[in-house]
Amino acid sequence: MNKLLIMLSAAALTVGLAAPAAAHRGHDHNGSAEFGRATLTGFASLPAETYVPGSPVSGAALGTEPVNGIAAPFPGQPVQGFSGILNRHDGTYDVLSDNGFGNKANSADFLLRVHHVKPDTRTGKVKVLGGFNLSDPYRHVPFALTRSDRVLTGADFDVESIVRASDGTYWTGDEFGPFLLHFSSKGRLLQAPIPLKGVQAPENPYLNGAAPNLPSSKGFEGMARGVDGRHLYPLLEGWVSDGTPGDLRMSEFDLRTNAYTGKRFIYRLESTGNAIGDAIALDDHRFLVIERDGGQGDSAQFKRIYLADSRDRNHDGVMDKKLVADLLDIANPKGLGGFGKTFRFPFTTIEDVVLIDDRTLAVMNDNNFPGSSGRTPGKADNNEFITIRLTQPLDADRRAFR
Repeated sequence: MNKLLIMLSAAALTVGLAAPAAAHRGHDHNGSAEFGRATLTGFASLPAETYVPGSPVSGAALGTEPVNGIAAPFPGQPVQGFSGILNRHDGTYDVLSDNGFGNKANSADFLLRVHHVKPDTRTGKVKVLGGFNLSDPYRHVPFALTRSDRVLTGADFDVESIVRASDGTYWTGDEFGPFLLHFSSKGRLLQAPIPLKGVQAPENPYLNGAAPNLPSSKGFEGMARGVDGRHLYPLLEGWVSDGTPGDLRMSEFDLRTNAYTGKRFIYRLESTGNAIGDAIALDDHRFLVIERDGGQGDSAQFKRIYLADSRDRNHDGVMDKKLVADLLDIANPKGLGGFGKTFRFPFTTIEDVVLIDDRTLAVMNDNNFPGSSGRTPGKADNNEFITIRLTQPLDADRRAFR
């Protein structure tokens, strides 16, 4: 998501809302009972002004005018921009920060990083236990990088999705290429960036004067790991220029052959004004996808999690969809987090979903530090972690919980 627009222009937000979420184009052909209202079962929050200890100053290209009460440059690397999450199955999670401050031009001093965090829903706090920066010490990136030490920055890539392979390595989806990036368990790039044939964003270093066919900041926003352990399913956030507006490509990548298989599915947005935030696999055919509008706070109208089925049972050429959870209408009978009986997750960008068990999901926001203020107008959003219980089981393949 381009956070520069969020930070600098309220008008841009208004434009984003002009395509109404009410223009419903969805369909339910899954064949099973409808999901009802999800219930909030856990809440924890990491303060917006949390920085990596001992890290270098950042945000120098943002100017000095305060945004939501916080002025740049920042005293360190903010722990923010969570755009991907992995369950470590010990009460802790790996979370991926995106490119930093919204675009190549203003994010050269933001170091790409995976954080290790521990949310505690009993205390309502999130602890940052550590993490690692992403780097290219083996010189696999063939084009120029920002830093001579080859630590990767937000001017090099915009990493928005992450999966952990069975060998313990990480794969991330990037928006600037869009590229797939393969890292070691310590964050060292293991091979050259892998492009998606026939798709190029404006930031792609191989354009060579050609016109891009994907909008800026609309690359691989979501990426699911196949339950078979062999395939990845990266999902574009925007539609390719020769495609149907609102129809997003999910491609299949084979880890054994290190190549795309040529198979792809189409996820259709409920409104062309919406965007996706994350995707995870439930089995060989079904995925959970976050879909949301560009609103925040009271302006937020559409923040949902859908079940998308690639089998396309009605043969209309797009994945079948079923609403699993409305993140703006979550039951909160215990008043968790100090909120009322209805809990809203009203953030501009919600980009993290992960399975806890067959009826429980964890969800986090990308707080676009310091640009988003969905929780309290004029105040930079915290990184919030919630767990929600669904009204029925997902019947996920047991391999989906690995």
